[in-house]
Amino acid sequence: MADAAVEFLLSNLKEVVEHHAHLIRHAKGNIANLERDLEVFKAFLKDTAKMRKNDEQIKLMWKEIHDVVYEVEDVIDFYVLKANEESQQNTLMRLVKGRTKFLHSVGRKVEAISKRVQDMREAITSVHKDEKGIHEKPQARPPRLSDVVGFEDVTEELIRRLLQETDYFDVISLIGMFGLGKTTLAWKIFNDPRITLEFPTRIWLPVSEQFTDKEIFLRILKHLTTLDDEICSRDPSDLASEIAYRLQSGRFLIVMDDVWSEDDWNRLRPALPPKHTNPRGKVLVTSRHEDVGKAASKPRSFSTLRFFEPEESWELFRLEALGTLECPPQLVKVGQTIANNCDGLPLAIVVIGGILFKSLHANVETTKEEWKKVSEHVSSYIDGEDKTNRMQKFISLSYENLPHHLRHCFLYLGLFPEDYEISASKLIRMWIGEGFIKLKKDYNSLEEVGQKYLKDLISRNLVKSVKFKPDGSVKTCQIHDVLGDFCRKEAATENFLQEIKYNNEGVYVPPSSNKCRRLSIHSNWQYYMSSNLPASHIRSFVCFSDTNHVLPPQESTNLIKAFKLLRVFDVQPLQLELVIREFYNLVHLRYIAMSFTMETLPSYFNKLWNIQTLIINTPSPTLQVEADIWKMKHLRHFKTKASAKLPNPTNSSNTTDELQTLSFISVESCTKELPVRARYLKKLGIRGKLGPLFRGEVGSFNSLRNMEHLRKLKLLGDGELEVGKPNYLPGSDHFPSGLTSLTLCSTFLSWIHISTLGSLDTLKVLKLKERAFIGHTWEVKDGGFRSLQFLHIEQTDLAFWEASSRHYPKLRSLVLKNCEKLCEVPVDFADIPTLQMLELHTCFLAVKSAIEIKKLKTEAGGSEVTLSIFPPPRNE
Repeated sequence: MADAAVEFLLSNLKEVVEHHAHLIRHAKGNIANLERDLEVFKAFLKDTAKMRKNDEQIKLMWKEIHDVVYEVEDVIDFYVLKANEESQQNTLMRLVKGRTKFLHSVGRKVEAISKRVQDMREAITSVHKDEKGIHEKPQARPPRLSDVVGFEDVTEELIRRLLQETDYFDVISLIGMFGLGKTTLAWKIFNDPRITLEFPTRIWLPVSEQFTDKEIFLRILKHLTTLDDEICSRDPSDLASEIAYRLQSGRFLIVMDDVWSEDDWNRLRPALPPKHTNPRGKVLVTSRHEDVGKAASKPRSFSTLRFFEPEESWELFRLEALGTLECPPQLVKVGQTIANNCDGLPLAIVVIGGILFKSLHANVETTKEEWKKVSEHVSSYIDGEDKTNRMQKFISLSYENLPHHLRHCFLYLGLFPEDYEISASKLIRMWIGEGFIKLKKDYNSLEEVGQKYLKDLISRNLVKSVKFKPDGSVKTCQIHDVLGDFCRKEAATENFLQEIKYNNEGVYVPPSSNKCRRLSIHSNWQYYMSSNLPASHIRSFVCFSDTNHVLPPQESTNLIKAFKLLRVFDVQPLQLELVIREFYNLVHLRYIAMSFTMETLPSYFNKLWNIQTLIINTPSPTLQVEADIWKMKHLRHFKTKASAKLPNPTNSSNTTDELQTLSFISVESCTKELPVRARYLKKLGIRGKLGPLFRGEVGSFNSLRNMEHLRKLKLLGDGELEVGKPNYLPGSDHFPSGLTSLTLCSTFLSWIHISTLGSLDTLKVLKLKERAFIGHTWEVKDGGFRSLQFLHIEQTDLAFWEASSRHYPKLRSLVLKNCEKLCEVPVDFADIPTLQMLELHTCFLAVKSAIEIKKLKTEAGGSEVTLSIFPPPRNE
């Protein structure tokens, strides 16, 4: 990964020179020399990329370059940090000059290595001329013909067992080694039309190697009821009993994916109905271990997943490597050789296919030559290796063929816990904060480039998309646990990242090196903080604790003082009582996601000049923002669940072209100056008493019409309905002209006013939550909601919904939650050609009509409708 490190450091140096020239004026000459030598490193690494595995001398040089690049990066970042502190304190510049001297000494080391690199590069120039790259510019993978290839016999047998009537509660187990495709097959079954029709309540439950009983039980329970503070405060045994009680009747299917041990199964079992109750409920368990299958399915036998047959391997290979079953005759022989050498492991075929798909050329003979090169690599992994080691080498081969700009992004996924569902927007913002993403030609923003990077990793089968936004973009993603293990192991060898945790024996595993760049703590963070381990090199510190913890002042002081060069600081489970002044010296911070008990965002945050993403959690309903966010020239996303009262703009305040997200702000902060201050804003959330805003008494809702780039708007009302004052929406011409997504929450509007929203021609997503509209009847007017694709209605007293298919001609998804009085979903919705998904949660009266809609769509032979019903219907 030395090539990626050099590329990153070069970009970092250029950024330092561009934005912080006043801090490096004593070191400009040193930095210029460093840039020159780093360009030499970059050229050498590019020349020898294919040669280092078989040449010990080149391999050692790569390591030496990697180590010195990290050292230079540390020196540069420390230099900027100290120069900033000293410039603020107006101290003598001798300390800065001392740093310059240190920078100069490191520069001499770099220069010495650079001379040796140049000599070595000249010696291998002739060899390099004959080398050709294995991958081309990434291209988008076309839609696959099928989500799952092969295992048709296993699929039908498992579906048969799930649909089979029994006189007891049945648990079916699917056992097989990693890489065989257990999860993929279970997901296919989970979404099979026969299963969705039979089990309107379906719960997908990934089970990681390390989990807490409470965390897993809450994940199940959130599908069965609305979680509140009382439920979340219960102990695990009470939660298990509550789940078992709720599952004693009705049809449901729970898939428990990747249960690691019999002990883990025994911890999960109390949350399920007793063996001789509710024969209509089913559980499908996947695991690598036979003892899990024996314990879960007894007295019945478990199912064992076999390896792929040769014809299945060849079919999957063609889909992954070519995107189609059509294969040019010239590629058949070499393609079959590669497929067969994957030894029946679907994951191996998928990983290798991801490499080959990137080497497709218009010229078939050129593609054939590229495939032969890969075939030679694959063949070299076959002899003397068991399937486990072979799979790791396949993944290594895929990693080695990643473009350098994707390597950091891929390894960064090792920070997240096993089976963690990763927010795509969060991941991309963290990548941006780390500096992994640079703006490219033909892209409007760093976020767009990041989305492209994520799509590339997905198309290479290194990341799996899990959920999608209404516009079709990836909402959440996951990484296979085998790939995650690879990321962590590879990253640890490079000092790139380290997970801090307890091992299976309960023993604390410290970082393998005190030069590790990124730390992730999933549990037991207190032990780490009390150990006083060195953290001076850390660039990312993230915490994924299952529960929240309040940090007293001394512990928060220890936490912050442990780091100097942080870029990413995500510790939302840790609630700080105090933010100490030393925190504001961390000028390299770009991504902050933190929780504190304060009701004010101090003005000191202005000192963090590099900040790009700022996420603040506070238990207070309001947040007084004393920091002048308009002076944060790199700020792109500001988010808080509180109602943030922004500072009044001053003459010295700047306009920002970077700010894209602002949510939530107070009603008073929605001023006529907002479109001027944040002219490129894409997402806006407003929280407070919205009635006065709508009526023009406070703020200026009318000014939003001037925000031509605004696409998402969220309006969250605070407090009960204002007695004696009518609540109504502003006219449709007051809304941004390009608005595509609108969320209303606790606005207490009458359904007669919703026609205003139907007039928004560009609106595709509409979410109505927590009594956004009140009243028993919604009569939809003709001509409305012509572009709407996603409709979400939650917690309403609506009883009669008078509408037809012509009112929602493009509707794809309908989600109804806690609409207990709703008599039915308009059955005419079965005639909407685009309808794909119906989800009902605690809508007991409307269940019958939803089932009827699915039935009518199926009988009509059109597109299938996925139907989800929670809790399970009691009357069959």
